[in-house]
Amino acid sequence: MGDPMSADRRAPHYMQLPREVVVGDGSIREIAPMCDRLGLGDEILIVSGPRTYGLFGRPISALLGERGYSVRHAIIESAEASEVDRVKAIISREGIDLVLGVGGGKSIDIAKLSSAACGAHVISVPTAASHDGIASPYASIKGSERPYSVRAQAPIGIVADTEIIAKSPFRLLASGCGDSIAKYTAVRDWRLAHEVKGEYYGEYAANLALMSSKLVMARASSIARGEPDAIRTVVEALISCGVAMSIAGTTRPCSGSEHLFAHALELVAKDPGLHGERCGLGTIMMAKLHGLDWRRIRAVLGRIGCPTTASQLGVKGEEVVEALTIAHRIRPERFTILGERGLSRDEAKRLAEETGVI
Repeated sequence: MGDPMSADRRAPHYMQLPREVVVGDGSIREIAPMCDRLGLGDEILIVSGPRTYGLFGRPISALLGERGYSVRHAIIESAEASEVDRVKAIISREGIDLVLGVGGGKSIDIAKLSSAACGAHVISVPTAASHDGIASPYASIKGSERPYSVRAQAPIGIVADTEIIAKSPFRLLASGCGDSIAKYTAVRDWRLAHEVKGEYYGEYAANLALMSSKLVMARASSIARGEPDAIRTVVEALISCGVAMSIAGTTRPCSGSEHLFAHALELVAKDPGLHGERCGLGTIMMAKLHGLDWRRIRAVLGRIGCPTTASQLGVKGEEVVEALTIAHRIRPERFTILGERGLSRDEAKRLAEETGVI
C-alpha cells in the first residue's frame, strides 16, 4: 500500500498571504504610502472602536485625506454578527475599495469578515498584540453558529506600530503571549491527528507556528519587563502564526485542544477572561496530557504575567472542569489529545488539580 497521506499532500489548497507588512515604531505613518503602493482604490473605510477611533482612526483618516483618499468610518461596539452585517451594508452602499481594521481583535475580525463578504481588500492595523488574528485569514465573531474562528480573508497589508502596541495595557500583550505559546500543544494535536486519523499535516506551517511559540518563551523575562525588542518579537510571532495558518489552509497549526478548552470556557463562564489567557491556561493542561513539559510552560506563562490558575483568570474551578468535559464537542471533526469521548468529570478535575489550575 502507498502512503495514505500522499493524495492529500498532492491535493491543492488555497494560500492567501499578506502582500506588505510594516512593523516598528512610528509605522502608523506608513499606512498612506502603503495604500499608494497597493493601488486598490480611493474609497476607504476605517473600522474601529469608539476610543480607538479617536486616538488612532481619526489621525489615520486625516493622513489618508491629505493624499486624496475618500475616507469613511464605522464605529463598532462589539464583535457581533449584527455588526458585521452593518459594516457590510456600508461597504456595499459606499462602494468601498479598501477596509482598514484599526484596533484590537474585534475591529480587525469585523473588518476581515465584512470586507471578504463584499469583495473588498483589508489592511490590519493592530493597536494591541492580544492574539494571532492580526494576520490570519480567520475571524471569531459572537452570535454566529460556531463559537470558534471561521474563514474570512488574510489582510493584504499589515501595519503594526510597536510604539502604539507598547502603550496598550500589558494584560493584552500577555494574552498575546498565551496565544503564541498555545502553538506548542496545537502543533502536537495536529501531528496526532495525522498519525491517528490520516489528516493532512504541513511540516513547514507547523514548524513556523512552533518557532513563534519558542521565541516568545525564550524572551519571557524581557517581555515581562516591557523591553521594546521583546514586544516586537511578540508582534512578529503573532504575525507569523497568522501566516502559518494561511500556508496550512487551516487553523490547525495554531489551534488545538487548548483552543477547544478556551472556547468551551467562554461558553460556561460568566467572565472568562481574554482569549489568549484562556488558551494559555488550556496549554498547561493539554501539555500534561501530551506528556510535554507542562511545568515549564506554566512557569513561563507566570513569568510573563499570564494567568496560570482559575482564580487568577477570574473563573471558578467547577467552570474549568465543565469546560474540560465539553471541549471535545466544540469541533467534533477536529481530533486532538482529548479524543472522541473527551474527559470524564473525574478525569477533568484530576487534570486541573494536578497542574495547579484549580
